[in-house]
Amino acid sequence: MAALVPLGRLVVGASTGGLGANPIEFITRSTGEWTLILLLVTLSVTPLRWLTGLNWLLRLRRMLGLTAFFYGCLHLVTYLWLDQFFDLAAIVRDIVKRPFITAGFIAFVLLVPLAITSTDAMVRRLGGRRWLALHRLAYLATAIGVVHYWWLVKADVREPFYYAVILGLLLGVRLARYPARPQVSRRPAGQTGSGQRRG
Repeated sequence: MAALVPLGRLVVGASTGGLGANPIEFITRSTGEWTLILLLVTLSVTPLRWLTGLNWLLRLRRMLGLTAFFYGCLHLVTYLWLDQFFDLAAIVRDIVKRPFITAGFIAFVLLVPLAITSTDAMVRRLGGRRWLALHRLAYLATAIGVVHYWWLVKADVREPFYYAVILGLLLGVRLARYPARPQVSRRPAGQTGSGQRRG
């Protein structure tokens, strides 16, 4: 329910005229920022479990990851529909000519296979090791998402910088711990089919 609060705010804002002078830009920016925030929260679940020993946190990863993908879909649909009116030629030109649009599309495409393989059945079908390797793409997708945001804002890069620092810390924690982890065959931790939830 908490993860849906940003969507509720957009719905209320749209119905009351509270989205500012440029509602499309407001919706686009809001859904994009919440996609990044939820991806970072998803990636923080495993480090938090390591630090706190609270294994129940793992049960949140799939929900958080899929909610991040949901906001990413809203972000993309806002661009395709409200911004470009599904003008395919204009969309292709944007992807080719505007680097931040290119980065955004690449990040979204990387998230798609993570959402598709988010079920328990797909974890079993892929096998633990392959599933884990695939879901490490969440870090790459988030990094490209940060670049997308950085290139979008151009001048005032404080917010994307903060996201980049948080992502760097999450990667640093994982890399620091990795040499100490035993290289044994195992199922993904907290296996419940968690999509985009590698932490």
